[in-house]
Amino acid sequence: MTALTLSTSAAPGLRADAIVIGVAKGTASRSGDHLVVAPGAESVDKAYDGRLADVLETLGASGAEGEVTKLPAPSGIKSPLVVAVGLGAEPEKDSSFDPEALRKAAGVAARALVGSKKAVFVLPLGDAADLGAVAEGVLLGAYSFTTYKENAPSKNDAKAKNGKAPLAEATLLGGKPRDAAYKAALARATAVAEELNRARDLINMPPNDLNPEAFASIVQAAGKEHGLKVQVLDVKALEKGGYGGILGVGAGSTSGPRLVKLSYTSSKAKKHLALVGKGITYDSGGISLKPAGHNETMKCDMSGAAAVFAAVVSAARLGLEVNVTGWLALAENMPSGSATRPGDVLRMYSGKTVEVLNTDAEGRLVLADALWAASQEKPDAIVDVATLTGAMMLALGSRTFGIMANDDAFRSAVYEAAEEVGEPAWPMPLPEHLRKGMDSPTADIANMGERMGGGLVAGLFLREFVGEGITWAHLDIAGPAFNDGGPFGYTPKGGTGSAVRTLVRLAELTASGDLG
Repeated sequence: MTALTLSTSAAPGLRADAIVIGVAKGTASRSGDHLVVAPGAESVDKAYDGRLADVLETLGASGAEGEVTKLPAPSGIKSPLVVAVGLGAEPEKDSSFDPEALRKAAGVAARALVGSKKAVFVLPLGDAADLGAVAEGVLLGAYSFTTYKENAPSKNDAKAKNGKAPLAEATLLGGKPRDAAYKAALARATAVAEELNRARDLINMPPNDLNPEAFASIVQAAGKEHGLKVQVLDVKALEKGGYGGILGVGAGSTSGPRLVKLSYTSSKAKKHLALVGKGITYDSGGISLKPAGHNETMKCDMSGAAAVFAAVVSAARLGLEVNVTGWLALAENMPSGSATRPGDVLRMYSGKTVEVLNTDAEGRLVLADALWAASQEKPDAIVDVATLTGAMMLALGSRTFGIMANDDAFRSAVYEAAEEVGEPAWPMPLPEHLRKGMDSPTADIANMGERMGGGLVAGLFLREFVGEGITWAHLDIAGPAFNDGGPFGYTPKGGTGSAVRTLVRLAELTASGDLG
């Protein structure tokens, strides 16, 4: 992880590999549509005789979001390089830049400075929340996954065989080192970013190393480190408890399934939030085998469990005054002579029977058991997270997750939390008429329904396994969980850690009593 420090020093006098400043698209009313240097970088602009914006425009800079322009520093600046990163449109008068714009800009700059030992960030900070956004952006943008690279780079070896090391150190200017609010914002950003990056590592791990048993062991180690209670149900315990959904999905694999319960408790808690994550460590589709071209990234089908794991550990590290329980439903979905077949009927942990019409609709089966287990503790709310349906990707694309719930107000609250932390999301309905499509002549319910609206059908299926009277929301992160394309903002290629920040924010709001 990149080391972060706060400073109130003037940027020109600090020695570093680069100084990062913000630039924006000026508005006609304020700047005549010209590029503007964002607040905070006045001393850097002065070193260019007040002509920094003109120089950048000559080099083609526009201030667009995600744009990076590098130029040599003039005399009077101890760093050899100035990096101008676009913030998008200049805010209206008397307003500040959106925290997400700052987060993205910091992430872009951190990626652009791979191989550097130290950088000074002089982005516009209106308050401690802005400082937290910049800190998150730096830590998330500097992420890289090199575990399986020969001679992988490190902080002390920036020119290793397989590439350059991430930015080693970042000094954030404008943040007051002794101010309690700024120190708290930095600590929060560090904890959440570190756990989110841990989730990314898990998502990026190859499935031959991350099977259900290995995942459970990682959770147990983290539990010891952070004082969390961890309970692991192995195959025998699952059989004894009657967890037919998890067992049915894992039946075809030589790596047996697990249900992991991870608990953080606070002596000052008045509320209990349960988080449930889909943890299919590899999804072949089972007997309903996925077609060629759809298997290569299926190691990411445990992204929901990784997000829940990261969120619970974050809550513990932040000392939130709320009880948070994570349920990780872990299984590997493989075809074999012992695999569940289309047409089989599973008896779930709730006692309900499910006719399996498609073994590639397996996520809802493991989640159903975990949701019912979570419901037995009567939490104030349950939120499940899953890379559940391709239909949600068709509906919302690759960067937005869908939110469904059994309570409209709660769905709105989850959406607002996601928006607040910068995770694109969209509220989705649960149309009652789609429920009939899952009627089965053999069992209580089938695991498939109408093809159209498949993401909503999956949500309706899950709702059947939520305890009566419990507020519940479902996040389908199938689109944003894994980035197949190039990096953007603070989002890398590969595992993204989608929904971690939303879950942490929900835990914070629950602790403060602001979630209802």
